[in-house]
Amino acid sequence: MRRRPYFLIFALIFGYAFFYVPIASMIFFSFNKSRLATVWGGFSTEWYGKLLTNQQVLDAAWLSLRIAFVSATIATILGTMAGMALARFSRFRGRTLFSGLVSAPLVMPEVITGISLVLFFIALNGMIGWPTRGFTTITLAHITFSLSYVTVVVQSRLASMDRSVEEAAMDLGSKPLRVLFDVTLPIIAPAIIAGWLLSFTLSLDDVVITAFTNGPGSTTLPLYIFSKVRLGVTPDLNALATIIVVLVGSGVAIAGLIMQRAEKRRERDVQMAIAANK
Repeated sequence: MRRRPYFLIFALIFGYAFFYVPIASMIFFSFNKSRLATVWGGFSTEWYGKLLTNQQVLDAAWLSLRIAFVSATIATILGTMAGMALARFSRFRGRTLFSGLVSAPLVMPEVITGISLVLFFIALNGMIGWPTRGFTTITLAHITFSLSYVTVVVQSRLASMDRSVEEAAMDLGSKPLRVLFDVTLPIIAPAIIAGWLLSFTLSLDDVVITAFTNGPGSTTLPLYIFSKVRLGVTPDLNALATIIVVLVGSGVAIAGLIMQRAEKRRERDVQMAIAANK
């Protein structure tokens, strides 16, 4: 008789509870009518309405979204190029150094990254008068650490990719650039999308590096929340965090659905191509 893995079931429940109970309690208290964040005073959507009239919150949210979109897009382009270079060109001079430099932000403490970036921006501004502390410096800083995550994701996808598909396309007369856009990029598209989403999320909730590289009038949403939390958690912060959780969760779910459909379509096309060549 097969015994039930009670320990594994308990570990699974404990793991889910550890991660999601705090988030569920935050969402629950975001509908709290009371001004005290942890004392239930009845159901109310009052705090959500107040967020829509808080110009400071709206400005911070808009700035965070712009920075996250621009930094994620540029990091995805550069990270894809770096991942392809590391996956496809296994032997070139300086490969070890290049790989180490790309991966360094993954293990570097954020405080060190923030200090080094702010010193670099100050020195650069002193020499050529650019960049000005604010949107530009925050975006450049976010590209720096997001690029590493995209590189790892794309490189892993390319390493597991069946290269016979590319070789078959070249045997049929396709040029390398045509193979890249018609075969390689569509196959690794799910990894590229995943890298973009990861970069967008990392940028959207970064506090430490943003605190070092921001300037006057460039308070992002995480910095605004962090400054308010230092004075105490309030129901409007619970409502704001709930909106962020819903937006990020919806984006991840939609992206997962798109990637799943793309993967199924790719597998169907491969099967049809194999069947046609038999």
